[in-house]
Amino acid sequence: MHPSKVDRNRLTLLTDLPNIGKACAEDLRLLGILEPQQLIGKNPYELFEALCKKTGMKIDPCMLDTFISITRFMDGEAPQTWWHYSDERKQTWRGTT
Repeated sequence: MHPSKVDRNRLTLLTDLPNIGKACAEDLRLLGILEPQQLIGKNPYELFEALCKKTGMKIDPCMLDTFISITRFMDGEAPQTWWHYSDERKQTWRGTT
């Protein structure tokens, strides 16, 4: 969902999260995340590494930006576009995949 349309009071489906559509929701389910509340307190870098390992693929780092956006949102920050976090990721993540 586009961050401008997110309603924090209506978070039932994974697609209710900012930047999450059907494909990203499937990636989250692959990691055992079935509802938005399960993201509270999660480390986005660990989620990303787990997704790469689970799929056996080198996933585009933009997915890490998306994971940062949704974990931060679920920890109380305002909804942001995934690319809002790209500079942060580029400065902090060295990636092992």
